[in-house]
Amino acid sequence: MELRHLRYFATVAELLNFTRAATRLRVAQPALSRQIRDLEDELGTPLLERNSRGVRLTEAGAVFLPEAKAVLERAGEAAQAVRAVVRGERGEIHVGYAPTPTVELLPCALHAFQNLAPGVRVTLHDLSTEEMLRGLHDSKLDLCLMVRPAAKALRGLKFELLRQYPMQVAVPRTHPFAKLKRVTREQLIREPLVGYARADYPEYHAMLDDLFHATGQKHRVAVEQDSASALLASVESGRGVAVVPSCMAILAGGRVRLRPLQPPPDALAVGTACRSQKLSAAAQKFLQAAREVAIK
Repeated sequence: MELRHLRYFATVAELLNFTRAATRLRVAQPALSRQIRDLEDELGTPLLERNSRGVRLTEAGAVFLPEAKAVLERAGEAAQAVRAVVRGERGEIHVGYAPTPTVELLPCALHAFQNLAPGVRVTLHDLSTEEMLRGLHDSKLDLCLMVRPAAKALRGLKFELLRQYPMQVAVPRTHPFAKLKRVTREQLIREPLVGYARADYPEYHAMLDDLFHATGQKHRVAVEQDSASALLASVESGRGVAVVPSCMAILAGGRVRLRPLQPPPDALAVGTACRSQKLSAAAQKFLQAAREVAIK
């Protein structure tokens, strides 16, 4: 029994006329009659009675008709669901993200994506850089919003820049730096630093090494934290100052002050990372949404 048998039977049962049914189905009437007989042979009972006055359903046919229609409807729904997935209108994507660098981009990208593909579920994963790269390589993540990784870490992956954020100094409101228009590296090197945990954020410590290399002095990370909220709390409490991207101002509010660095170091590059192979349609729509909000 195939779907066409059910479709042919349902059409004849609706019209109660083989000629009109054949026209609607665009098949020859003898072929239609043969398909109906094949269906009846498989079921072992007549479904339609044919006589000089026309066609009518048998008792078995009357029982079989709603069942056949239900199967056809379910098959149609299944086909529509598959087409929706192919078009990126249904399904689920897994997106890794770095909370602080994406504090501006991620909410806006999610909102834009919801408008593009309301039927797709987005599962977010708050992960370190290493965890995101591993998730992409293992195909557990579809794409990530993250800080640009080192080139060697991007083997088999591609990174697309979305925004750049100047690096600044976060200081307590009562700190002398809070009264300055800008802070030099020579001034900063004398201060204890609050930073992210080296094990989870090696690229952050690489940035600090580059930042202070020209001073010829060794910087001192007095406190390591594993989150932006903990880092800000440490700065606010006076345990040290921190080098952070300008987007941190959204999280900091009035708790700390942010001051530009002089000379300015390289800005923090934030964008999307994904596998080099073709993205799913839904993931492509998310990437499109992220691109659109990044240029606003």
